[in-house]
Amino acid sequence: MQPVFWTPQTDPATLPFTAGPSPEGDIRLRVEDLHAHAIIEHDPGLIRLALRGERHDVALVNTDDARPLGAFVMFDELTPDRLTAVERLWHAMFGKRVPSDPRMTLQRRQRARQMLRAVDARESGAIYRTVAEHLFPQHKIDATSWVGDPIREITIRLARDGMKLVRGGYRTLLRRPRRDR
Repeated sequence: MQPVFWTPQTDPATLPFTAGPSPEGDIRLRVEDLHAHAIIEHDPGLIRLALRGERHDVALVNTDDARPLGAFVMFDELTPDRLTAVERLWHAMFGKRVPSDPRMTLQRRQRARQMLRAVDARESGAIYRTVAEHLFPQHKIDATSWVGDPIREITIRLARDGMKLVRGGYRTLLRRPRRDR
């Protein structure tokens, strides 16, 4: 299977590195340090690292093996996500406790799974009530009160939002959830 690498423009956790000035102190990062932790090298410029149980993708741009690396952080709406990715990689590279990735919380992962299950069921011809019975087996769904049941509204929203994911909205999963979106 061909590995998938997102560009830094699409995935804020894909960090572009370039040759930088020599920092003060002993902590520096070089191309060889990245290659030492590589699990996949798509080409000389795209590397997937495995550090402390975490996966990190980096893009090498205008690098020099002898010079220290610096992370290039683009200033755009994803800058906070990029800075979080830099912080997580720094912690992983230098043996610190890696903060959890705020992009995919457990709740967000569970909701995405439910959305895709709802889409699959609807695509197979299931009606919303049948979908709800499978997604929420612990909830007693009565045919007479189905129209006013809150589970009905939740199921419809899951199917609607799942279709948005299927139609290309899945890339929002690469970003931290924000209230202003």
